[in-house]
Amino acid sequence: MVTKKIAKKEEKIVKEEKAVLKGEYFYAVGRRKTAIARVKIFSEKGAQNTFSINGKKLEEYFPVSRWADLVKAPLALAGEGVKFNVEANVYGGGVSAQADAVKLGIARALVVFNKELKKSLKGQKYLTRDPREVERKKFGLKKARRAPQWAKR
Repeated sequence: MVTKKIAKKEEKIVKEEKAVLKGEYFYAVGRRKTAIARVKIFSEKGAQNTFSINGKKLEEYFPVSRWADLVKAPLALAGEGVKFNVEANVYGGGVSAQADAVKLGIARALVVFNKELKKSLKGQKYLTRDPREVERKKFGLKKARRAPQWAKR
């Protein structure tokens, strides 16, 4: 009985957060390896840098502080006067790649919001997509480059 009440309260909080996130937003896509993040940043009155990633809070989705700090970095560079509510849908890849994808998506959305931020974001390499991806496995080999063991006799 108690768990149902808690679940209803949490559901109500999520609905209220979604209601806050309606309105004008700036959209961008960020990618890293096989992770893809679709990011919307809402610039409304009363915005206070809240994050919703796949319907969860930032600290729930990225429990390691390094990943959370990576996601927050573009907004910190934008300045204290700029406050946004961020909503991101992320899929594919691992958690670290997803954090990088969200970071790139936020940076790109900030450029859509204000073109003057592009120079500072680019200087910190927040607008640079990391092109490294997994190399495909070749036939006759065990992995992408690992050949079977060779015996002389």
